[in-house]
Formats: sequence, C-alpha cells, structure tokens
Amino acid sequence: MASKAATAAVDFTRIYSTLGLGKETVAALQAFRKRHSDAQRITGQLNAQPTTVDVAHYRTVLKNKAIVDEAEKILRDFKPVTYDVGAHVKVIETFETKAIAKAKETEAQIDVELNDLQATLSNIQDARSFEDLTIEEVGKAHPRILETVENMMKKGKWTVPGYREKFGDLSLM
Repeated sequence: MASKAATAAVDFTRIYSTLGLGKETVAALQAFRKRHSDAQRITGQLNAQPTTVDVAHYRTVLKNKAIVDEAEKILRDFKPVTYDVGAHVKVIETFETKAIAKAKETEAQIDVELNDLQATLSNIQDARSFEDLTIEEVGKAHPRILETVENMMKKGKWTVPGYREKFGDLSLM
C-alpha cells in the first residue's frame, strides 16, 4: 500500500522536465507506467468477477445431468498451476539495476554540467569590464591576436581588413 501512495505522490511530468532525462529513458519510464496501470486495471476487473460456479443452476437448466456431474468433478479436482516467477523477478531486478545505473550516470552528468555552469557564471561575474583590459592582458588570453598583429606589422600592413567597410574612412585627406 505504501508503494501506491508513493506512486500517487510522484509528479512524473516534473521529473521528466527537471532532470533532463534522455528520450529513451523517458520513453522506457512511460511504457513501464502504462504497462503497470494496465496490469492494475485488469487485476481489478478480474478480482471483481465471481469465482464460484453455481452447479445447482446448471442441473436445473441442462437436461444431460452426466455432463453437469463431470463438470462438477473436474471443478472439484481442479488445482491451480503454480508458476515459478523467479525468472520474471530476475528480469525486473536487472531492469531496476540498469535503471539505477542510468540514473546515477545521469546524475553524474548533471553534476558535471552544473559545476561547469557555476564556474562559467563565477567567471562572468568576476570578469573585468572591457574598458579595463590592457593590450598585454588580451595578448596573454589570446596569443593568436598578437601573432596576427606582429605578422601584419612585418608585412607593412597598418590597416585592419574590413575596418573601412564596417566603420567608414575617417581620414580627412
């Protein structure tokens, strides 16, 4: 009974959206929930049906009493077959183990992403404004810029390609 209460209390749509589960995980969970609800519904229907057979009614309705006697003997001697559900339990345990492993893997991925995002956020918050940067600091951060400038100076290029097209020619002559 506790599992029914726990199942009713779980908001699966919130879990799907907030945990960022993969498509295959969400599909597997939804298929499992559907199979579970179908099994519960069918079990409820079968439990509601009567399980006794009124042999006296059939004696009054049918003319051939030998058939009724034979049916009554078969019903009395009937023993339900017991099934070994160990194989099914093992499959369920295997599925549960895989689901737990996948959940832990997803949790680890989410933790790594959260740490990366937290580091990025702190870098953004702690970063100096663009106006406060010096050329040396930009050069240290991106050495390719310094290499490009040095290369342009060696070749005698004193203008940046595309600058005039973007900002116009500011020379007065």
